Amino acid sequence: MSELSEVYYRGPGQKVLCAVGIDHNRSEDDAIALGLDRVQLYGHVPGRTVTVERIEGILAGARDRGLAYFTYDDFADGAPATPGLALSFDDAGIDAWWTIADLLDQYGARVTFFIAYYEGFTPAQRDLLRALSARGHAVAAHSVSHLRAPDYAERHGLEGYMRDEVRPGAESLRRDGHAPRVFAYPYGARTSELDRTLLAEFELVRSVTFSRDSLVVVDPCPE
Repeated sequence: MSELSEVYYRGPGQKVLCAVGIDHNRSEDDAIALGLDRVQLYGHVPGRTVTVERIEGILAGARDRGLAYFTYDDFADGAPATPGLALSFDDAGIDAWWTIADLLDQYGARVTFFIAYYEGFTPAQRDLLRALSARGHAVAAHSVSHLRAPDYAERHGLEGYMRDEVRPGAESLRRDGHAPRVFAYPYGARTSELDRTLLAEFELVRSVTFSRDSLVVVDPCPE
């Protein structure tokens, strides 16, 4: 399947990464199984966009395959290209993420949370995110308002996107003790110009591949 051609992590030096969706409106189970064999999977809200049962099936699949877990910070550190799974959750579903914290611990899973809408987090939700980080999970950046980067950059320029959507979100996370090193594109929408601009301030960027989203005309993952 060509749309999954870049979901492999190929080792240090790879700066643009790509993940396969696990949400029920993103992928069928066979696509998830293929993605599990190829390292990178992402979802959004446990219990709403993806069932906890599906998440546990993925964790069990990783266990049965003998896969190690990697966060995107591990990739930024130059993790070798060995069999493993990078599972991430996007946006702002902090309350739902906390409900699976014990499940992740049960399987020894370390995941990455790509955060958008952080200014809307309550103090209690910010505490939950810090608690997830303390359990060994990574916290990374996903913009302020989850807007499509190429569209915003076309209207306001690359610097406008960085000024309005990227830097404020990352700075808010840093003020609360996090150290976002990786940026995930909202909707996976990216261009090579955006890649170059973001990689001047982040160590890696992540896009996503869609197998069922009819709104995506061109797959955003690199060929």
